[in-house]
Amino acid sequence: MKKINESCGFMTNKNLIDLEAMSPEQIDKIIRKAKKIMQSPADYRHACDGKILATLFYEPSTRTQMSFQTAMLKLGGRTIGFDNPMNSSVAKGESLKDTIKIISGYADIIAIRHPVEGTAMASSLYADVPVINCGDGGHLHPTQTLTDIVTLSCEKGRLDNLKIGVCGDLLNGRTVHSLIKTLAKYENNSFVLISTKELSVPLYIIDILEKHGCKYEISHSLADAITDLDVLYMTRIQRERFKSDEEYEAQKNVFVLDREKLDKAKDDMIILHPLPRVNEITVDIDDDPRALYFKQAQYGMYGRMALILMLLQDEDFTIATRETNVIEHRCSNPKCITQTEEYLPNLSYEKLGMTMCDFCDKRID
Repeated sequence: MKKINESCGFMTNKNLIDLEAMSPEQIDKIIRKAKKIMQSPADYRHACDGKILATLFYEPSTRTQMSFQTAMLKLGGRTIGFDNPMNSSVAKGESLKDTIKIISGYADIIAIRHPVEGTAMASSLYADVPVINCGDGGHLHPTQTLTDIVTLSCEKGRLDNLKIGVCGDLLNGRTVHSLIKTLAKYENNSFVLISTKELSVPLYIIDILEKHGCKYEISHSLADAITDLDVLYMTRIQRERFKSDEEYEAQKNVFVLDREKLDKAKDDMIILHPLPRVNEITVDIDDDPRALYFKQAQYGMYGRMALILMLLQDEDFTIATRETNVIEHRCSNPKCITQTEEYLPNLSYEKLGMTMCDFCDKRID
């Protein structure tokens, strides 16, 4: 699904791997479309008649999988796929490449979630239809970020001039990585990074903040950081990203949003959470008008409806791709898809004088 953009000569595609590849203008176009769908859903009931969405979920999901399926059904399309790879030929040892090539012949668009970093990018190399990244390990989750920014646009009325606190597992939190990378593009946004030292954001996220000239501060106290935030983005401590139960237990209850902390926040601050929630927000917060995480999930469905329409129906809606090179060295990140799918090319790109893996965005030594 790649082609040359005739006006400027670079490669473009119809795959959403990383929301950072979209311009603010493209993001705004999706938001506008989502709002139109919210206002007149009946006008879109047959927008995708005859189209099929394949949801390939190698990892558990409730909101992302079901919101994509619901989005396609509300547009008049149909869905196929699996939510357990052990119920597919993956259990027999089928490669990612072969799975994607086969599904490309059945569906018009693919939404994939996988526990290994870089899987969505790898899938896009072999798909004959658009690929949407629904989360690849602890790397990225662009459609959750789409959910977040549709929510922000509707509830705050802007995507700029915001002070955003992100709290929890900032090291493995793919939703946090995608959100920071996207909101860093908008004017005068600042960030408070609230985590333990062990779960601090990766350095490449700090590089992005500095590249865009965004102010940021690091905090180890939610109670201290909450007082002047416009947005608080809470995340769970992800048990599945830890090597041992002991490591998880040491981190899981460090940051909990309760009534005492919320009383220190501004009256117009909003609370977002990609969900699922474990114990990082107490249930008595749910009825507070600032708590928008359930409404946020509904906004996500409309954002995904808009995205599907853009990718399937708008020929001019293409996403720029970065220039890559084939190198001799393999990515050494043990969580990268290149470690298990050995046929993948050693693709890299240059960033700040460093060679980066095109799949997982980690530095190649």
